[in-house]
Amino acid sequence: MSAGESEYRIARFRDRLAREDTAELGVRVEVRGEAVLLTGTVPTAAGRDEILRVAEVELEGIPVRHDLLVACADPPDRPEELL
Repeated sequence: MSAGESEYRIARFRDRLAREDTAELGVRVEVRGEAVLLTGTVPTAAGRDEILRVAEVELEGIPVRHDLLVACADPPDRPEELL
């Protein structure tokens, strides 16, 4: 795969992340050598899984690494104690 083709596919992946159901603008897509690194925080584990599924399809043949964190938006299970 040529460098130009890889760059095109990565740009298409970034665009797809921003516009489709995922609409994840907080995910950073960086080229690191021959691999692509995805970093950021997503609201749900299902959202993270969908991003990784889209990456697998769009970036087939390009190694993908990720450090995607799932934000915990659950309410606290006990009141905060102030000292």
